Amino acid sequence: MAHKMTQSEWEADICTRILHLIQDELYLDFRFFDVALSSLTFTPAESVKTSATDGICLYFSTEQILRLYRSNPLFLNRAYLHSVLHCIFRHLWLRGNRNPVLWNLACDIAVEWAIDSFDRPSVKRALSLTRIRYYEHLKKDRIPVTAAAIYRDLLTITEPETQYQLQYEFYTDDHRFWPSDPSSSPSAQKAGENWEKIGRRTATDMEMRGQEDSEAAASLTTQITQGKSRRNYRDFLRKFTVLKEELHCNYDEFDLNYYTYGLRLYKNIPLIEPLESREVMKISEFVIVIDTSYSTSGALVRKFLEETFQILGQRDSFFHKSHIRIIQCDNRVQSDTVIRTKEELSAHLKQFTLTGGGGTDFRPAFAYVNELLAQGVFQNLKGLLYFTDGKGIYPAKRPAYETAFVFMGEEAPPEVPPWAMKIQLEEEDFLS
Repeated sequence: MAHKMTQSEWEADICTRILHLIQDELYLDFRFFDVALSSLTFTPAESVKTSATDGICLYFSTEQILRLYRSNPLFLNRAYLHSVLHCIFRHLWLRGNRNPVLWNLACDIAVEWAIDSFDRPSVKRALSLTRIRYYEHLKKDRIPVTAAAIYRDLLTITEPETQYQLQYEFYTDDHRFWPSDPSSSPSAQKAGENWEKIGRRTATDMEMRGQEDSEAAASLTTQITQGKSRRNYRDFLRKFTVLKEELHCNYDEFDLNYYTYGLRLYKNIPLIEPLESREVMKISEFVIVIDTSYSTSGALVRKFLEETFQILGQRDSFFHKSHIRIIQCDNRVQSDTVIRTKEELSAHLKQFTLTGGGGTDFRPAFAYVNELLAQGVFQNLKGLLYFTDGKGIYPAKRPAYETAFVFMGEEAPPEVPPWAMKIQLEEEDFLS
């Protein structure tokens, strides 16, 4: 006998069909969002008055879906795309230490600007005066349309009435399911990694299709590529780890049952003993170069070192004895500090001072490290991390070790040589 649906089940089923129709309509206008539009699981939740997402599900109010589908279906299209764009831009995972109210508003403005920039029938609407004025303000003051840059602008608005007006204007979905601490939730981390992949694919599809809305497409690509976080930086540093054997009881490969059985049977002779070593991936030999030219901020350098040292100082990142060099360089090498233990790492940070102030030239630092390699100072140098504003002279040849340049701020970083990696970080991640 077939199950007879209850009223709530019937309404949820109708709403799910409506959302599938919205997917199809948006897909016709945004082919490059094909994967993104189908990546959220529809889940009814009467506790929300509008829609909401945690990066895994799209929670919706059946009452709102049924009411708006009759009166204003265009709003449903925009609301659905609004939540999807939050995920593509990874807004859910990038708040960090920012003010949650202003961060939510900044994310809503960035997403709404992206939707308004696309002149597509499925989402096109007349702009209010409040919206027009704020968009003009962003353009006039050359503020990049990213959540981080808009958040920084919102911090300068001291009138509560103006903030309330912007919140009322740009509010679309509920952010209550956004993870407060993504690093403590494996499911939130996995969802963030999944959306990072979707974002990269979306940016690639947009580039291949050659969008007519060049300004909107450029902003969309910028927001996707700038979705970096502290966790991204931790993952990035793993590229410089090496596999080594470390003296440590390997309990993962140790069966306690056999051990205790032997003690019971033969009194003091265990059948199997735990392994006294294990293979681990940690940083062993590493070089950090700090650009100390006049254009580099000393406060940002110190915060960058604090964050890097904090990561290196974690038990799962740093061997008990390693070889790390902290080099300061502008147009010549100013100082070189050798770090071999976590204690020396902490001590160096306490007495760290910036030395330099000349022009930026990357070549002296690379020449210096290459000379150390030739002298046999390094046995297995995994890589070099260069913190800089990027405005300098790069070496002509690729070095024998991995190289990465770290940039700070919301502006697009300069191009680096093909043999180098780059990562861009937001100032708020360090200065909060």
